[in-house]
Amino acid sequence: MSSPSTPTRGRPARLDRDRTVDTALDLLDAVGLDALTMRRLADAMDVQAGALYRYFATKDDLLTAMAERMLAGLAAIDTDTDGDWSERLATLARAMRTALLARRDGARVYAGTHATGPHTLGFAEAVVDVLRTAGFGEEDAARSLMALAHFTIGHTLEEQAALRPSGDGGASDPERLRLAAEPERYPQLAAVLPTLTSGDFAAHFDFGLSLLLRGLRALEHS
Repeated sequence: MSSPSTPTRGRPARLDRDRTVDTALDLLDAVGLDALTMRRLADAMDVQAGALYRYFATKDDLLTAMAERMLAGLAAIDTDTDGDWSERLATLARAMRTALLARRDGARVYAGTHATGPHTLGFAEAVVDVLRTAGFGEEDAARSLMALAHFTIGHTLEEQAALRPSGDGGASDPERLRLAAEPERYPQLAAVLPTLTSGDFAAHFDFGLSLLLRGLRALEHS
């Protein structure tokens, strides 16, 4: 008798590592991270749950593979522009944000893993190459890479959380903030509410990114 992952005559294999990751990412888009289980994935692939463990010993192993797949193509991004190193870094950071936003709960998946595959390492290599070519030392380049990645992941994590539909049918987070920030009690906060509650996340991201890059430029000249 054939195993759940062994093809029967005339039929393609139902299970392999790449197809499992692809199906898991599609399921992530459909149900979200909280509802993504190994059993649900096995049902989607029409195999027994135990068959998945041939490729992924734990769910964390699966999530790491999904995180790695989400960064496919980032290392090949053309940063050879007329701009300086800071513009090249901005291009890479924006590409990472776009890749994480392309999947539901993408930043939550990536933040909980420590992928060391070619896509993740290729992205890191590209960032460090920009920095070291610009003259940053090894330690500064390493910490700059971590700062850039952590800012991008953290911002995208909050962005996707803000865009997630409220399950209780109540007021959205921006509306809650508007109601709570009473002008009489919090006049300064109330004055900046239009920006705080804005849904222009690209503008929020670019502002934070520009602050980070200015800090790195100051480090460059220190």
